[in-house]
Amino acid sequence: MPHQNPPVWFITGCSTGFGRELAKLVLEKGWRAVVTARNPDTIQDFPADYGDRALVLKLDVTVPAQVSDAVQKAESNFGRIDVLVNNAGFGYLAAVEEGEDAEVRAMFETNVFALAAMTRAVLPGMRRRGSGHIINISSVAGLVGFPGVGYYNATKFAVEGLSEALAKEVEPLGIKVLVVEPGPFRTDWAGRSLKQTGHPIDAYAGTGGTRRAAIAGGSGHQAGDPVRAAEAMIQAVQSETPPLHLVLGRMALENARAKFDRMSRDFDQWEQTTLGADFPDVTKPE
Repeated sequence: MPHQNPPVWFITGCSTGFGRELAKLVLEKGWRAVVTARNPDTIQDFPADYGDRALVLKLDVTVPAQVSDAVQKAESNFGRIDVLVNNAGFGYLAAVEEGEDAEVRAMFETNVFALAAMTRAVLPGMRRRGSGHIINISSVAGLVGFPGVGYYNATKFAVEGLSEALAKEVEPLGIKVLVVEPGPFRTDWAGRSLKQTGHPIDAYAGTGGTRRAAIAGGSGHQAGDPVRAAEAMIQAVQSETPPLHLVLGRMALENARAKFDRMSRDFDQWEQTTLGADFPDVTKPE
């Protein structure tokens, strides 16, 4: 966490869920927050409750002009951005064969390309100051593939790869990266930020269809507490040894560990085949 007080957090997608809870916690600590949403009417309570420490901005992260304008206003108003939280995004439920091109591309625009654009817009200021923290909200679906959410998986796997590469690029510059991988949390994500295929195929009713029904039917009963998740993110950023990956929730942890156990078993079982793919005369690294 930057050693300047009070720090400035820039958070996308604050109308509900993680973004809203995180913005509230940041402001309750006496810090400052740039609170953004596509519809700023949904976040007008922030300046009413927290005064000029909350800067409310209209921001559709898929509109480049709004991205650059929001970053400029934040830096002009507060002088800097210490923590960027790329939280805006949505999901799409469809087996791979059921996917609709327009819906898939729209999700990539928000979940991946807009996240990258926000990051590029904020990095110059962080580089000049030699400090900063970027939080990218991924998902356990960025670590583990699940039936019925393959395209959402793809966007979150992209966020994981981008975040890992970014972390190696900016660490020498004094900037940290945190990629957050939540499981199911009790937000309105399933009701408000989730789309479904309009062309279900009967053959996938027992795989993708079952998962679609489970996600839709479980809304409001998830084990994860979004307030505790927001507290965990703040704790990670404040740590002297912040993690690159922060898995949140028991379901996420169990699925992530099971995935890496399966990968390890595959690596071990097929090790000789793997090594045999090299030219036999290649010198082994010392």
